[in-house]
Amino acid sequence: MSKATVLIIDDEVQIRRLLTITLQNDFNVVEAANAKEGLAMVANHPPDLVLLDLGLPDENGHDVLKHLREWYTHPVIILSVQSSEEDIVRALDAGANDYLVKPFRTGELLARIRSALRMVSVEENNAVMEFDGLSVDFAARRVTKQGVPIKLTATEYSLLALMVRNEGKVLTHRHLLLEVWGPSYTNESQYLRVFVAQLRKKIEEDPNRPRHILTESGVGYRFVGGE
Repeated sequence: MSKATVLIIDDEVQIRRLLTITLQNDFNVVEAANAKEGLAMVANHPPDLVLLDLGLPDENGHDVLKHLREWYTHPVIILSVQSSEEDIVRALDAGANDYLVKPFRTGELLARIRSALRMVSVEENNAVMEFDGLSVDFAARRVTKQGVPIKLTATEYSLLALMVRNEGKVLTHRHLLLEVWGPSYTNESQYLRVFVAQLRKKIEEDPNRPRHILTESGVGYRFVGGE
């Protein structure tokens, strides 16, 4: 099986070198030192995943992400020293699959990359997803836990299905509200808190210590399937 190709767009030589050393055993790694070079490489030879720095010398990384999302459909993970909730939410709402703040742990980066690439395959091929006894059958709109059906409302199912299809990815409050409730509800975060609490009671072993639906403080939620 051929290795996936990862494109690093970062102006810092040391960061590119570290990332290449970290990734080269598992992936084909290519590099770009600025936005112009990176966008050209994606256009000419689309990689399977892009690691994008926001602090590029020739163009703001948020704008680069916007350009990419006009046509590039594969995962984009942001690697940035910018750690404010505003920057993180802005990038995720603009289509980033994930966001890691520098300095980051290489093991976590590898896990995030594998998760993002895995979801590409899942979205294309899988009708059923299973995690530690939790099963979601998208075709039948059926959820079971240890083989026992879980009764969900239509809204609960829509919210869970959206999270599961994006397993490993942080989904912002705004994105979840927009997708499940519609544009009139993007500021109604209380809806989200209530339904997330209800889902946790139904699918988690301990709703107070959730293993699957994790809170990303001030940003949104991430569904984690487990090993």
